[in-house]
Amino acid sequence: MSDALRGHLAMLAFSGLIAGSFALGALAAPHIAPAAMNAMRFVMAACVLGVWAVSRADITRRDFEAPWRYLLLGGLLAGYFVLMFEALKTAPPVSLSAVFTLSPILSGIAGYVLLRQVITRRMGAALAVGAAGALWVIFRADLAMLLEFRIGRGEVLFFWGCAAHAIYTPLVRKLNRAQSPVIMSFGTIAAAAVILAVLGARDLAGMEWAAMPAIVWITLAYITVFATALTIVLLQYASLKLPSAKVMAYTYLLPTWVIGWQAALGLPLPPAVVLAGVMLTIAALVMLLKNEEVPVRARPSTRNHSV
Repeated sequence: MSDALRGHLAMLAFSGLIAGSFALGALAAPHIAPAAMNAMRFVMAACVLGVWAVSRADITRRDFEAPWRYLLLGGLLAGYFVLMFEALKTAPPVSLSAVFTLSPILSGIAGYVLLRQVITRRMGAALAVGAAGALWVIFRADLAMLLEFRIGRGEVLFFWGCAAHAIYTPLVRKLNRAQSPVIMSFGTIAAAAVILAVLGARDLAGMEWAAMPAIVWITLAYITVFATALTIVLLQYASLKLPSAKVMAYTYLLPTWVIGWQAALGLPLPPAVVLAGVMLTIAALVMLLKNEEVPVRARPSTRNHSV
């Protein structure tokens, strides 16, 4: 199996695991402050990855060189989550989901600026098809709902959060100094945990943890192990194997995965017409599986992995 195919499989698993956090998070959200949940998920995920890294004996002195790299990457992740929940105060989730479809394009731009990764015509077409499919699912094939979309303060804030997330993907490869995905993820999550714990200190102190219903602890366990620790390792692994635009393109699968999770949890399915959007996102990802080696005008030392 090629490295590129491993990267695609990693992102397929990533999108499915992230979608699970949406389905469970909706059940837990009424019982816990968002800032407290995000701070807890990163603190707990840092502990999980720390134990994993130590048990594998992967940590070396070299891994602690230039710790600013972890602060920068962790800051971008923390910025994304802070801006997302700030945006949710004034913007509906559907609108923010629509804004999120810009992430692969933003990541492609960041990938070119930082790594000189080229978006080929095939990749561009696939991104357009995937975005159309994702929007079709997000707006439930309802043109009137799409036309009601308005750009407000929340949408603008979330756009900058998406930009931070898009820059994060190519920056992982740019800043990696032969660290394994587990080590790089541990440093990144630990830095994000410190930032989010400081920002969410008031909410953390005000929560009555002993009175939390079971769904909160179930959700925290899931998002800590699967939707934070594991997914960030998968994202970092894929970022070292694939161009940034292809990595972020898997976010187009999130609406489809959420539908699947909701069905598994016994919630009603959307109308059958929505499945047309699902098929478009799958078609887009099939288009992105093709290996593409593209000559790039860059310095000889610049690495380009357009696969």
